[in-house]
Amino acid sequence: MATGSNQAAAVPPKIIWNEKQNRFETEDKKAYLEYELRNGGKVMDITHTFVPSSKRGLGLASHLSVAAFNHAQNNSLSVIPSCSYISDTFLPRNPSWNSVLYSEDLKSSM
Repeated sequence: MATGSNQAAAVPPKIIWNEKQNRFETEDKKAYLEYELRNGGKVMDITHTFVPSSKRGLGLASHLSVAAFNHAQNNSLSVIPSCSYISDTFLPRNPSWNSVLYSEDLKSSM
């Protein structure tokens, strides 16, 4: 596995918060995670994660997800995992983020 591109894989990708488009994205904007704010801006509903086939297998979806969950946690937001990648892959692999999830018991103003 000694190739010239190993250095690039060792450096985590820079993830940018694109507040205007409600998404987190790689610098080249080709991989991204989209969300919608709900409940007066207190709940982040993650609706879609996309990584082009040419960039799959590099962990970009996970990096995007971590950036989104860190943002939610740092801004006191709850997360709804509508995206199947988040609910079926990311959260089972990263159960520590379950504490940030929106609770169905709190439906009061939703």
